[in-house]
Amino acid sequence: MHSQLPKIEPMMGSLFVQRAFFVAATLALLSLALTAAGHFFGHAISLGGHTEDATPREIVIGNNVLELPANMIRFARQRRDGVADRVYLYLRWPEMLGYRPEFLADFNGSQSEKRLLFLTFEPKATSEDMSGRYGPIYSTLTQAPGVKEPSGLTVQKFRTDSGFIDEELLIAPEQEGRAPFVARCLDQVSSKDSLASCQRDIFVGDDLQVTYRFPREMLADWQNLDRQVRAFAGARLKGPK
Repeated sequence: MHSQLPKIEPMMGSLFVQRAFFVAATLALLSLALTAAGHFFGHAISLGGHTEDATPREIVIGNNVLELPANMIRFARQRRDGVADRVYLYLRWPEMLGYRPEFLADFNGSQSEKRLLFLTFEPKATSEDMSGRYGPIYSTLTQAPGVKEPSGLTVQKFRTDSGFIDEELLIAPEQEGRAPFVARCLDQVSSKDSLASCQRDIFVGDDLQVTYRFPREMLADWQNLDRQVRAFAGARLKGPK
């Protein structure tokens, strides 16, 4: 699958345009990662690596210390104390719990109702989170005004020359002084067989980014979903918040 770099029209001066171009180009490349992840998560993910062990692990990323139960950490090699570049988690939603035997079907992706969240804690990759990137970046790459869904979110198609393949942007306007909710999703057809067809990133702690991936069906309760992820991330930080 090949992707064209996005074409961005002049907005607020050459320096801004140059920066916006490189950010958009990077995001377009990350679009390929979302597509690949969507296909990957469309299959059973059990590799025999689940654990019931809920022992807290202290993981240091940059200036942040995270306390995470082992059964929330996806990969066995990361279930240890110490310094890491990033850490990958999986949780059952809406309980926000790690693996338990009674959740086996959910964690193997064999339930008809999708309930898994995939979270990645890592250093910030951009100066703005996904909400902050909407105005300078995504709004120039999508077709406004879009179509409003019953959930209150508006679906905007990416332009054909944007480099975002088989993806859509779902947004909610800024409310009560809070930044707009923005998520990228595989389109309806591509999302059907995927466990995690949408993604959104937020900033927490000290220059820390949380990217969370989730099934498109969860967007019906997007406000609660985003609130729970933010609360979860904040509660797991032992360092600066």
